[in-house]
Amino acid sequence: MNIDDELLAEAKIVAARGRRSLGTVIDDALRAMLSARGETGARGRVVLPTDGGSGLQPGVDLEDKDALAELLGDNARSRAPR
Repeated sequence: MNIDDELLAEAKIVAARGRRSLGTVIDDALRAMLSARGETGARGRVVLPTDGGSGLQPGVDLEDKDALAELLGDNARSRAPR
C-alpha cells in the first residue's frame, strides 16, 4: 500500500498527539470515509428482500428435502435413487 507522504506525516502527527498508534488513526479515517459514503460494510444493517408473503405455509417442513422438492415440482429430485 502506498500512502501519500504528506498524508502519512499528518496521520503520524495525529497519532502522536492522541497517543494512539498510526494503524488506529488510519482505521478510524477509513471508517469515517466509508460511513460518509454509506458503505458501512459488515457492520451495517442488512435488509433482506421479501416477496410480501406471510412466512411458511402450513405443513411445509424445511427439513424434509423430498417433500420440498415435490412441493416445488422438482421431479428430478423425486426420481433420484436413494
